[in-house]
Amino acid sequence: MKTLRDWLASYLAYGRALQQSRHTVRTRDYHGRLFLDWLETHYDVTTPDRLRREHLESWTKHLAAQTTWHGLPLKPRAMNKLIESTRAFLSYLAGHHLVMAALRQSLAYVKEPQLLPSVLPHAQTRELLRRIPTTDATGWRDRAMLELLYSTGIRASELLGLNVADVDFTSATARVFGKGRKERLVPIGKTALRLLENYLRGVRPFLLRDPQEPALFLNRRGKRLPYHTLLRQVHIHAGRVPAEAVAVTPHTFRRSCATELIRGGANLYHVKDLLGHETLDTLQHYVKLNVEDLRKTLARCHPRERGDAAEP
Repeated sequence: MKTLRDWLASYLAYGRALQQSRHTVRTRDYHGRLFLDWLETHYDVTTPDRLRREHLESWTKHLAAQTTWHGLPLKPRAMNKLIESTRAFLSYLAGHHLVMAALRQSLAYVKEPQLLPSVLPHAQTRELLRRIPTTDATGWRDRAMLELLYSTGIRASELLGLNVADVDFTSATARVFGKGRKERLVPIGKTALRLLENYLRGVRPFLLRDPQEPALFLNRRGKRLPYHTLLRQVHIHAGRVPAEAVAVTPHTFRRSCATELIRGGANLYHVKDLLGHETLDTLQHYVKLNVEDLRKTLARCHPRERGDAAEP
């Protein structure tokens, strides 16, 4: 009989065949091995037929007792990522009639606090972008990249995956590939389009080493820019604006774009399509953020809230 490790290898190969991202496959591989190592160590379970509900319930308790490298409890979101990976693997096993389909229900998700997404106000985002020095090639590149992130709301992985041929200046659009390699067209705003055109014509040629390199954004060696370089540059540029209670990352520009669109009255279905989401559920946080804006306006402007009204 094939072992659980054999089936994990088949499961990962199936994910690659579906063109799941390398990050997703690596994460599920790591999470899967953690789960199987624990099963073998604590229960000597190595094959699907020996897997029981009590093992999964015990796995959840085990995760709840884990700590980070700093000795802090795992955050609910981190626990749910592990649980999600395990449930997905169990669904694969159930699809091959190796375990009962109901077995995955033994792994209950942990309730996560409903925190509002951290965003930068438009004024501060504009100031951050304005202060990026454009005295050299990398500064021009960074300004074009971050303007494009803020204009379109695309993911960092989608930005870094762009090729020169994916940008159409005539229609002011970019072709991006999202999760699962799903393709979509996104419109590019005027400011981002102008900076992007300047970068392509006057800056990218100085970074280019191989004429056959298709990547739009290049590092100093003329290769496709990696995520860790993008993250480092964002931190550097964010440090040039007054401190805020927001840890600025590339994803902050995506959140800020979505927030400003919703604050401006954009149709939620249009925002969903722009961001490449399957459903409206992912936008719930942004709608809540907009309600918070209204609440602050009420507190600032309503006479009852200001204490200006007469006593009842």
